[in-house]
Amino acid sequence: MPRAGLTPDRLVAAAADLADEVGFDGVTVSALARRFGVKDASLYSHVRNLQDLRTRVALLAGGEMIDRIAEAVAGRAGKDALAAFADAYREYALRHPGRYAATQIPVDQDLVADAPAFRRTAEITYGMLRAYGLEEPDLTDAVRLLRSTFHGYCALEAGGGFGAPRDVRRSWDRAIDALHIALTHWPREA
Repeated sequence: MPRAGLTPDRLVAAAADLADEVGFDGVTVSALARRFGVKDASLYSHVRNLQDLRTRVALLAGGEMIDRIAEAVAGRAGKDALAAFADAYREYALRHPGRYAATQIPVDQDLVADAPAFRRTAEITYGMLRAYGLEEPDLTDAVRLLRSTFHGYCALEAGGGFGAPRDVRRSWDRAIDALHIALTHWPREA
């Protein structure tokens, strides 16, 4: 019988909080059980295994992140939408490092296809990029450019990788300016 008070949603939320505190790699069934004052076995009626727990954290974090991005880009287009999208992405990554790390793990594509947050992520991201007149396969290429730029910047910033005296925020803004120019003048695939 499941222990009173423990639910999958409560466990996943606690695992996400734990990820932000100790890093995503520190999220284990044992660590989570200790947080609730129960034995590891008590959690297995709510999550199948560590991979299931981590996948659920990734889906939760992906949903939280896209909710913030969607709110930021609402009613905006072009460079304004791009900057709002980028800023919301960066803010989430820096404020929630463990959750953000969860969004970067490979997730079974069958789960992603059924996850509303991931469908919403595609809709919002592709919608923003369509304002630049992009269609497939250019949309996919542009998404990959944005994701790699945003992720790389956030990873370097979070790890203290920018040592030059120039303000990190100013460099971020210039990167968004450069991405806007690249998207505006995208080399269309024939």
